Amino acid sequence: MSAEHLYNAWTETPGTNVYTMMTNGTPENVQRQIVDLLPRLRRFARNLTRNPHDADDIVQIAVERALARLSQWRSDSPLDRWMYKIVKNAWFDEIRSRKRRNEVFLPEDAGDAATDQDPGDALSIRAAVARLPEEQRLAVSLVLVEGLSYQEAADVLEVPIGTLTSRLARARKALQAALRA
Repeated sequence: MSAEHLYNAWTETPGTNVYTMMTNGTPENVQRQIVDLLPRLRRFARNLTRNPHDADDIVQIAVERALARLSQWRSDSPLDRWMYKIVKNAWFDEIRSRKRRNEVFLPEDAGDAATDQDPGDALSIRAAVARLPEEQRLAVSLVLVEGLSYQEAADVLEVPIGTLTSRLARARKALQAALRA
C-alpha cells in the first residue's frame, strides 16, 4: 500500500480533526513531523537492530504502520514517543517472525561490523554499546542517545521506571568496563 493511498484513505476518514491540537489542523503537518523524525528513528533502529539494512526496513515498516493507523495516535501523546514504540514493536515482530521461519541470526560479535567504527579503533563506543544485551542497549539508545527522560523511555519500553534505571546502571557499568579494557 503506497503512502499516497494511505494518506488519501486517512483524509477521507471522518473525524480526522483528532489531530488538530498537535498538528495545527492539517494531515500534512503529521506527515512532515514523521519525515522530520526519520533521522532519529533510523538512529534508534540501528541501535536496536545492529544492522543498517534491518534498521532501514524496520523504519519503513514503522512509518507505514503509523500512516495506516494514525487514528490510534493519541493527540495528547508526543508523536516521537509513539513512533519509537512502533519501531520497537516492529523489530520485536521481525525477531519473532525470523524465529518462526527458523532463520539463523548472525553471531553476537557480527554486530560490530554494522557499527561503522574507524579501522584504527581498538574498541569504539558503538562497538561497546552493540555488545550490550538488547534491553540495556534499548535503554541506552533512548536515554543517552535520543535524550528522552527516564519516564519517557520507560513508557516507550513499557517497563516501570525502576526497571529502566537498573538497566541503565548495568549498561553504564558494562560500558565503563569495556572502554577501560
